[in-house]
Amino acid sequence: MALTAPVLDEAPRFDQDVLERLRSLLDELSDLSPQTLGDADSIRSLARSFARLDAAYTRATGSFDAEGDWAGAGAHGAGSWLAVEAHLPVADARRRVNLARRLRDLPVAEAAWVRGDINAAHVTRLAGVHRESTAEAMARDEAILVDKAMEFRYDHFSRVVAYWEGLADPDGTDDKAEAKRARRDVYLTKTFDDMYLGRMCLDPISGSVVATEHERLEKVLFEADWAEAKARLGRTPLMDELTRTAAQRRADALVEMAMRSRTAPAHGIRPAPLFTVMVGYETMHGRVCELANGTVMAPGALLPWLDQAYIERAVFSPKGRVEVSAQARLFGGATLRALRIRDRHGCSHPYCFAPAWRCQADHIQPYTEGGPTTQENGRMACGRHNRDRSQRADVDGWRDGRSAPGDAEDWVEDDPDPPLRD
Repeated sequence: MALTAPVLDEAPRFDQDVLERLRSLLDELSDLSPQTLGDADSIRSLARSFARLDAAYTRATGSFDAEGDWAGAGAHGAGSWLAVEAHLPVADARRRVNLARRLRDLPVAEAAWVRGDINAAHVTRLAGVHRESTAEAMARDEAILVDKAMEFRYDHFSRVVAYWEGLADPDGTDDKAEAKRARRDVYLTKTFDDMYLGRMCLDPISGSVVATEHERLEKVLFEADWAEAKARLGRTPLMDELTRTAAQRRADALVEMAMRSRTAPAHGIRPAPLFTVMVGYETMHGRVCELANGTVMAPGALLPWLDQAYIERAVFSPKGRVEVSAQARLFGGATLRALRIRDRHGCSHPYCFAPAWRCQADHIQPYTEGGPTTQENGRMACGRHNRDRSQRADVDGWRDGRSAPGDAEDWVEDDPDPPLRD
């Protein structure tokens, strides 16, 4: 259901009695034991209340900025004044003031924020795509986007906004993609004590290529460290008992990348991006142009890579989908590839953020109960949630394919034994 912007209170300042009552309530809240508020319902209520208070704070900051009371103190602007009086980093204070100004262009989002239906992250995301070239489309579609913010978890909502921006201003998003590509840079220099310091700035596709391989190698090093510590100690080790810290493994993984590049076979096969063209997908599901990690791309961003990328075609149709034998025990071949394309956003558990490339193909109706090995009965699941739902009779409905909250924690890497990673 589309939202409409209610008429918001235009009072220029909060009544002091209201602020006094708020301080009193916050005192009572602070006196409560954290365990008293540690249940799921209390956390949801606190999150909603925090969003409402944050909205009131931001709107008041906007009024303060417009009225110019900060000038009497000799400040250059409301952001500078707020940074001093609220003891904030200047950049954070100025972002707050800027967001308050942008609220004037987002009345539906402002109203939803005031009610606690969305939070500052949603409003900031919408403000980031509002500009002269998208203003008319935003005025038309703002209520729809706010509905999506209330319906989806944030990463899914952010992708919706990215696709909306691409449709509302295709030339602008292509220009942004080209500008990102032009900003790529790597800086590495030796310091006075012979250490090396650096930084890098990569466009989304280049960054995905580097980050995926770097993370893969870091995982290999972690597994080696874990196996070594377990053999050395004769028991499951603690994280601080591994021979390297997480930071050291990340550094060693970068060195390993360089070593493997230097010693690669002369006639080895150079890795290349794989672009999947989804035929018929738009008709049934809508436009899609994104990386495997979910980053939405402008079509123009793919052009520099076309001469070196592999291209595959995936045909989506209501009937005649590509399948291997429905009696096969494991997903493989075209069926596995189809699942990875369809469920590219990762593990199907509602509270999991594991990327699809780290997931396994899982039967919705278990194979041991007669479930066929088909696309319709398949989904991507990280190793933990695949094992977890197989070992438990029912995890709040997730076992039979229904998206319902369970007691699972956020995803952690599927290492041999450890429950957590540093």
